[in-house]
Formats: sequence, C-alpha cells, structure tokens
Amino acid sequence: MKQVLVVACALIDMDQRVLIAQRPENGEMGGLWEFPGGKIENGETPEEAIAREMHEELGIDIKGACLAPLTFASHSYENFHLLMPLFICRKWQGDPIAKEHMALKWVRANRLSQYAMPAADKPLIAHLCDLL
Repeated sequence: MKQVLVVACALIDMDQRVLIAQRPENGEMGGLWEFPGGKIENGETPEEAIAREMHEELGIDIKGACLAPLTFASHSYENFHLLMPLFICRKWQGDPIAKEHMALKWVRANRLSQYAMPAADKPLIAHLCDLL
C-alpha cells in the first residue's frame, strides 16, 4: 500500500478556537472539514511544509518557531496509508482566507466532532480537547 506523508496545522486563536477548512466539493473527500495542511515536498521539513501550505491555502505567514507538534494520525484509506503529524500554532501574520477551500470556520475544540471530517482527522479532536 502506498504511504502518504502530509502535515496538518491547528491554528488556535485568542478565544481558544481552532480553524477548520472545508474541502472543495469536486475534489477527493469533497465537502468534508479538515485541519489545513498538505503534502511535504522533497527537501522540506514538516515545519517548512506547514509554513508553505498555510501561505498557499490561507494567505497567512507562519514562522517555524511558532509551531509545536501535538500528535499524529496514522490511517489506512482504501488506496493509501496516511501519516499526518498535527502541529499547533497560536501566532501568525495575516487573516486566514479560504484560497483553496470552500469555507473556513473557527470552532471550539469540544464542538469539532459535530463537523464531518476525513477519518484520519477525527482522532485528532480528542488531543485538541485535552489541550484546550
């Protein structure tokens, strides 16, 4: 089975809410809510990938020093196995906008389970609830 390594970021605002993003309807897992992030490119560290993805997807700038690893997801989908470290970030520059997603929402951690998410993202919710 193909192994896929991606990174995800839980942006946490001053009110202790987490940013989730809704995947485009016409793509894989369309319409589901996720923690923003993406694939690590050759030669990138996970932190560099997060900074790049947050700029591309949300139009914000993040410094690697502002990222902290929280946990990771390991999940087998039908055609691939996903390994996804989850970082948290409380400090960034700019206001997040949905450049590649249908919508963005700030949600309290204890309400994240009310949103339809990819199977790999769901176990991450408990770790965010413990943190926040």
